[in-house]
Amino acid sequence: MAEDMKVTIPDIGGATDVDVIEILIKPGDEISVDTPLVTLESEKASMDIPSPSAGKVEKVLVKVGDKVSEGDEILILSGSQPTAASEDGEMSKSSTPPQKEQTPPGKPESPQPKSVSSSESREILIPDIGGAENVDVIEVMVNAGDVIAKDQSLITLEGDKATMEIPSPYSGEVLSVAVKVGDKVSQGNRIVTMKVEQEEPEKTKSPSGEPESIADKTMVEEKAPQRQEKAGYQPRESDDPASTSTNLVAAGPAVRRLARELGVALDRVKGSGRKNRITREDVQAYVKERLSQKAGSGLMAMPQAPVVDFSKFGEIETKPLNKIKRLTGVNVHRSWITIPHVTQFDEADITELEAFRKQESDKAKQAGYKLTLLAFVTKAVTKALTKFPQFNASLDAGGENLIYKKYFNIGIAVDTPNGLVVPVIKNTDQLSIGDIARQMGELSGKAREKGLTPADMSGGCFTISSLGGIGGTAFTPIVNGPEVAILGLSRSSIKPVYQGSDFKPRLMLPLSLSYDHRVIDGAEAARFTRFLADLLEDARRILL
Repeated sequence: MAEDMKVTIPDIGGATDVDVIEILIKPGDEISVDTPLVTLESEKASMDIPSPSAGKVEKVLVKVGDKVSEGDEILILSGSQPTAASEDGEMSKSSTPPQKEQTPPGKPESPQPKSVSSSESREILIPDIGGAENVDVIEVMVNAGDVIAKDQSLITLEGDKATMEIPSPYSGEVLSVAVKVGDKVSQGNRIVTMKVEQEEPEKTKSPSGEPESIADKTMVEEKAPQRQEKAGYQPRESDDPASTSTNLVAAGPAVRRLARELGVALDRVKGSGRKNRITREDVQAYVKERLSQKAGSGLMAMPQAPVVDFSKFGEIETKPLNKIKRLTGVNVHRSWITIPHVTQFDEADITELEAFRKQESDKAKQAGYKLTLLAFVTKAVTKALTKFPQFNASLDAGGENLIYKKYFNIGIAVDTPNGLVVPVIKNTDQLSIGDIARQMGELSGKAREKGLTPADMSGGCFTISSLGGIGGTAFTPIVNGPEVAILGLSRSSIKPVYQGSDFKPRLMLPLSLSYDHRVIDGAEAARFTRFLADLLEDARRILL
């Protein structure tokens, strides 16, 4: 039976005295489930509070400027229907108490199991995307009314390191789409609301001795967390989330991470956000200002490239760089100007290794993976890192301490149509060469299909960039900071090598090791490449 109810503030992550900054409805409005009612703004983020029920707004109990907490009343709805969430106390009613409290203990509630049937409305949220925040929505692949299958792509996101498609965990009909191209989203934000197709759950078989049906409990367990996430914090582009800081600087985790990467002391940055909160734009503006300062202030001014009107020489076409290329440009430029690079060149005789690889390639193919030379090199690099731990390290933010890593994660640079990405193979010291080759193939495939997640590209200790499949005799790879070294591989070739009394044809692999000269000396780099070459010349040493 329809009845009046008072809608209250749901769980908002423990925040109290949160400001009401916008009222999105008015008395007389007919609203549906999940219609945004009010917008709240706390020290951490702004968020919309959705309606848990459909009905007519009789009275709004808050106004702009009020401070509210969990349980405070927002408005009174008439003509609303009780829901599992409301019976569990998510909102308080102004009249009759929940029906299930009047049901005799020995009688199961027959209407409740019917509320979870072969179709059910569910919210599909942004899953864990490796801690990335404010990720751009670059494509929406479904519309309201579409009938979709499980694992069908809903949207495409583009983050700092890669693009990724978010699949649907269910099959069913799309009721509404909550995002559009250009929006910025984070984990827990709603993508769509769906009518989900599912089988009649076993929970309808309620034991007769329970005063409350199992369906009731399950519905609350399934839906309440989703509604909590829906009503949870949704950071806006102009207002980064803040976190508790011992230095009393108001800045969110993403901003602090960017500042650490750029070596910026946040207490020197002037915040432009609400209550002087520091945003990503503030950090970037600070860096640009410092780079443009004249000599004498401690920094050289960066020379500006001249502006050239190319159209006066002939026809031109201007195309914007995609986001991956833009961000790669920023990262390599930062590494190039902040890391003193030196490159050590050497060669490894891989004649026997290549013969062994070809001998084992058919077995590997039958096992479902491709055995490449790069897999052997990755395992040999891991062995070299154990002998030369300074190559498996990073400088701290102050540049005064060296952080040695006890784990071995090797990044593999992959060329894709959208630009260069570096997926990371984790714990290579614990993997066989076959395991490495298998993971390498999987990650390369994901990279070319835009399927890499931020987690796939984080945590690297050392990077390998191979151009052997294209050509070249040597190159100077740029260190992938905060790592301190990177190995470049060029195309192997047959060369005459003097052995004893005459020259013999040998297959030689060019090695190009770029390193951070603040951490690694030239002699150490030469020893590293020679040790690596020795391992590749006799692969049995990798196993010792």
